[in-house]
Amino acid sequence: MQSSWQLLNTLIPYVALVSLMAWTAPRAWWLSLLIAVPAGALLVRIFVLFHDCAHGSFFRSSWANHFWGVVLGLATFTPFGEWRYSHVLHHASAGDLDRRGTGDIWTLTIQEYLEASRWKRFSYRLARNPFVLFVVAPLVVFLGEYRFPRRGAAKRERMSVYWTNAAIIAIVAAASLTIGFKTYLLVQLPVLMVAGLVGVWLFYVQHQFEGVYWKRGKDWDFEAAALKGSSFYDLPGLLQWFSGSIGFHHVHHLSPAIPNYNLEKCHRELPMFQKVKTLTLVSSMKSLTLRLWDEQRGKLVSYRRLREIRRASSAESIIAGDLSPKSYQAETRSRPSSSSSGQ
Repeated sequence: MQSSWQLLNTLIPYVALVSLMAWTAPRAWWLSLLIAVPAGALLVRIFVLFHDCAHGSFFRSSWANHFWGVVLGLATFTPFGEWRYSHVLHHASAGDLDRRGTGDIWTLTIQEYLEASRWKRFSYRLARNPFVLFVVAPLVVFLGEYRFPRRGAAKRERMSVYWTNAAIIAIVAAASLTIGFKTYLLVQLPVLMVAGLVGVWLFYVQHQFEGVYWKRGKDWDFEAAALKGSSFYDLPGLLQWFSGSIGFHHVHHLSPAIPNYNLEKCHRELPMFQKVKTLTLVSSMKSLTLRLWDEQRGKLVSYRRLREIRRASSAESIIAGDLSPKSYQAETRSRPSSSSSGQ
């Protein structure tokens, strides 16, 4: 019942707002852009419902989860089958330094950064730039990357990409014949940009925050990764509603079978969740400065840490303006670990 109500209170206002945008865009583009803000926020909520369908938790019926997952995936330009597969891998590896790279934000350790080529360092800094990460990357991922199946994908995942692409083409064609292709772009792109910025920010702070848990595979623990490696983002009521309570991410990672509408209840009622670190809108801003994982200190650090290593290194450790990886190795061997738990 709650899932059906969530579909109604999300899809109906979303369709109404994008319809209003389509009417205002040719007449008053600035007004259409203003409407794109709440429409984009609703698209974020749609993605959370899509996300629950991927976990099979939104409805009791597996058929209903699959059907609505495909439908909601079209609204977010996301192939349901392909995304579901990669997201399961994300849950199985979040916080594991040896299994990074699937469904997460690109994160290097200090040692990896020091050993990387200049081009890779440049690429990494560019990818972690806030404008690229929160404005450019969402459009690249949802409009570009999701149009192609991952390498080695099974037939079922590949077909989900192809059918999604075909459906999107049909939707664009229908929109072009009715409201016009230009109007369609004036509606779709601003909404996607708003949703992409907010959505990627939410995803970013879920696993990129001060005190986050990361361990090598041999020391990695699923429960610790869920409770310490996933944030509790305590948002104001309205923002919590638009984000589908995904701020209770520690609860979700511990038990993905819990639907979004029960996450807060689980958090409030179980004592084990009362000890997790809380992020607020203000405190989460510090996450923007965290760039690299310092294995010696067991925490995410800013690029300032690289300058500290440079100052601590001897003149022989600086070669043509580049940091020597050996100098960092020497320093970390001489410095006792200040954190064994990542906190």
